[in-house]
Amino acid sequence: MKKEKLYEMYRMMLLIRRFEERTAQMYGMQKIGGFCHLYIGQEAVGVGAVSALRPEDYFISAYRDHGHILARGTDPKPVMAELFGKSTGVSKGKGGSMHLFDPEKGYYGGHGIVAGQVPLATGMAFAIKYRKGDQVVLCSMGEGSVHQGAFHESLNLAKLWHLPVIYMIENNRYGMGTPLERASAVWDLSQKACSYDMARATVDGMDVLAVYETVQEAAERARKEGEPTLIEARTYRFRGHSMSDPVHSHYRTKEEVEEQKQHDPILIFQKKLIKQKVLTEAKIKALEDEIKTIVLEAVEFAEKSPEPSLDSLYEHVYV
Repeated sequence: MKKEKLYEMYRMMLLIRRFEERTAQMYGMQKIGGFCHLYIGQEAVGVGAVSALRPEDYFISAYRDHGHILARGTDPKPVMAELFGKSTGVSKGKGGSMHLFDPEKGYYGGHGIVAGQVPLATGMAFAIKYRKGDQVVLCSMGEGSVHQGAFHESLNLAKLWHLPVIYMIENNRYGMGTPLERASAVWDLSQKACSYDMARATVDGMDVLAVYETVQEAAERARKEGEPTLIEARTYRFRGHSMSDPVHSHYRTKEEVEEQKQHDPILIFQKKLIKQKVLTEAKIKALEDEIKTIVLEAVEFAEKSPEPSLDSLYEHVYV
């Protein structure tokens, strides 16, 4: 892989991390309301996966979506404005944290219903096949989605109809506060693909390059053979399920979280790039300064943006 791409992947992971840290701060200052799910710790999954896609491909995900839309290349300013509920937000201030959209970047949400995006992704893949296109749909979900009926119906149809879709489980081990082993009879979630004779893979979700290679292989399979794939990316969130969930909750110990932070995907990738001479301490410092400015400008933009007008309440309403 070219050094320029490696650098850009690192830059995007760092941007997501700093954006999310500032989001947590703004939430604490009551600038952001409603539900808010941070992506801190999982950056390697989103960035690695998106880096393996083409610009014309489609990406759809669940409600932990800030990192996804940023990885797709959306300007952080309207993303932050959406979190603030402002009219300049990506969803005009009507979607908030869980419903970020940017169709121009091929990003179709941001869905608050558990597994709600899975049948939508399947339908998008059907549309690609119907139009004889060569795009791919990447559908990200949490591990809690695999026990929903919509997940199984979707995988069955995707295989039956040979659809170009990649289902990616971002397994961060906890569905809200419930450990996976208390909710699933099967630990290896990629095995769910076996019921549908579907290609599958398990990947270290803390290794951005491993995620990239796995998704790239699945994308080629979808593009050339019209075959779906189920990928389980094993990752970990360093913060709570949402901003209403304390960092160190009763369902996991402080020691567990600190141990997992030893596998921080950004630090792992940073060390690798320093060894490869892609990064230097000076470059890292300059990048941190650049991203700090970008995030602060996003907050300033959001704060200065107007609230949605009352008339907008009647716009974009589907009956």
